[in-house]
Amino acid sequence: MFQYRWQIAKKMNLRRLTNLIGLRFSFYWMKWTGRSHARFFPFSATIEPTTACNLGCPECPSGLKKFTRETGKIDIDKHRDWLKELSPTVFYVNYYFQGEPFLHPQFLELIQEATKQKVFSSTSTNGHFITEKKANEIIDSGLGQLIISIDGMTQKTYEAYRINGKLDKVLAATELILNIKKARKSKTPHVVWQFLVVQPNEHEIEMLFTKAKEFEVDEVRLKTAQVYDFENGNPLIPKNEKYSRYRRNVSGKYVIKNKLLNECWRMWSSTVLTWDGKVVPCCFDKDAEHVLGSLENENFQRTWRNKRYSNFRKAVFNDREAIDICRNCTEGTKVFTQ
Repeated sequence: MFQYRWQIAKKMNLRRLTNLIGLRFSFYWMKWTGRSHARFFPFSATIEPTTACNLGCPECPSGLKKFTRETGKIDIDKHRDWLKELSPTVFYVNYYFQGEPFLHPQFLELIQEATKQKVFSSTSTNGHFITEKKANEIIDSGLGQLIISIDGMTQKTYEAYRINGKLDKVLAATELILNIKKARKSKTPHVVWQFLVVQPNEHEIEMLFTKAKEFEVDEVRLKTAQVYDFENGNPLIPKNEKYSRYRRNVSGKYVIKNKLLNECWRMWSSTVLTWDGKVVPCCFDKDAEHVLGSLENENFQRTWRNKRYSNFRKAVFNDREAIDICRNCTEGTKVFTQ
């Protein structure tokens, strides 16, 4: 964990640090005064490589092919231009929104550009496309963090959620990247096993940590699962409420556990770009229903300060529960790591 945090800290410079301090102040200024102040820019961004995916996970619009937006992949040249504009203040980019990043044939070129711009890069993958050649290319690219979704320790449990997935491929990919990383004495990427806790796999959590120790994975994260239809219960909701995003109230209905406070740090700290340049508020807007601008039409600074973005921030602070993508939000909920 020290190495992971140090790799991020190394991306900091005076301009980025000054912006980060100002950004935090502007967030509290909104809380104190109710006035949106967009002088400073986000330090983090999510950039979507592609919406294509090889799996069919039951709560994922990408896997279920239920998007209203088009399936596509980011253009390398446009990405370079967008990243250059963002990088004066952005020092952390998550190269994942919807889809499987490694289905983009030039995915690691995106990472190489981030490394060139001194931006820490992270991605999340289902691990089905990491060959020995690809593992070496990942290390060469300078990728800072590789999150591998595992979600089960037996094939039967794994495929209950990761439909069409093969657990042996995930384990083989993990072993490859860790062994090559060790052989090359590379400090990156920070390799994370991310376990989405659902009812079919919650009994395997202890097994997960045992296997992670055997593989010498850098970190394990237990993530609560978002389900769209939860009020009357859902077979994916864990029985152990500790690992659930929801709780049952006195009437027997399920509600989200965290309080929907009328504030959101994400609306200041980060932004999300779809593969075709649309700017949306956060990662909960999976189908890009709240487009705040497009980098095809204007630069990011202008988008960040435009009326639509400003009005959305104000709406979050006035009545967050009225915004559809906020009602199932994890902002403030716990992610368990080890």
